[in-house]
Amino acid sequence: MDYRGRFAPSPTGRLHAGSLVAALGSWLCARHAGGRWLLRMEDIDPPREVPGAAAGILAALPAFGLEADGPVLYQSTRDAAYDDALARLQAGGHAFPCWCSRSDLAAAGGLHRDGRCVAPPAPDRPPAWRLRAPDVEVAFDDGVQGPQRQNLREAVGDFVIRRVEGYYAYQLACVVDDAFQGVTEVVRGSDLLDATPRQIWLQRLLGLPTPRYRHLPLALDAAGRKLSKSDAAHPVDPADPLPALRRALAFLDVPVPAGATRPEELLAQALERFDPSRLPAGAGRAAS
Repeated sequence: MDYRGRFAPSPTGRLHAGSLVAALGSWLCARHAGGRWLLRMEDIDPPREVPGAAAGILAALPAFGLEADGPVLYQSTRDAAYDDALARLQAGGHAFPCWCSRSDLAAAGGLHRDGRCVAPPAPDRPPAWRLRAPDVEVAFDDGVQGPQRQNLREAVGDFVIRRVEGYYAYQLACVVDDAFQGVTEVVRGSDLLDATPRQIWLQRLLGLPTPRYRHLPLALDAAGRKLSKSDAAHPVDPADPLPALRRALAFLDVPVPAGATRPEELLAQALERFDPSRLPAGAGRAAS
């Protein structure tokens, strides 16, 4: 199967140094493999969306030399596909309605397990839909972080796949769209490493292929905070792309010589030296 990678930002702000690292890492892996690099806008959480952020991100990427191989897929247009996946999980007895609030679960130990709700049904309001998390250990070999194992029941419990507001949760939408786009390898930040076993379990239940995974270290500020959550997460400047590109390449341990005057020239030099097996491991590292 031809290699297909993707960058799938959420429109919660402008492109910053941390998200540029994720975009660049996925682009390098795709180009190194001679494959395609796709874009997906994960705009399924309207309360968190910043007006204009999606358009700003998509306009910035080409300025850094990161051109996609096809049209952007917007998750906000994909409800019919998610409805179908939810219906299949319901029909298989894997998904169930739940009226438990976070405070309900906090009083009961924090996790929802074994399909046993602590709050009774409330006919006057819609439920969330959860996926039963069985007492099963899901294992996979991450291309950067190494072997991973997680017992779904013990680690995360029954997890939400459709929220009470009617919005689909990231886990379900991501799985459905990775399969729809034919993604063969997911390259993203290590903050999503813990989510991967849930996604693999959903893939198995829905009969979807499981891509390979590479989870890059998060870009952190001087205080050790994820850059996207930090005051230091200033947007990168598409009008002056080379400094931010050089910093992102240095973060990924990709050596490049000085002298490039255009992003495309710098990226070509980086590809000549790029080895995905040498991407840095660890949960996070300081961004210069």
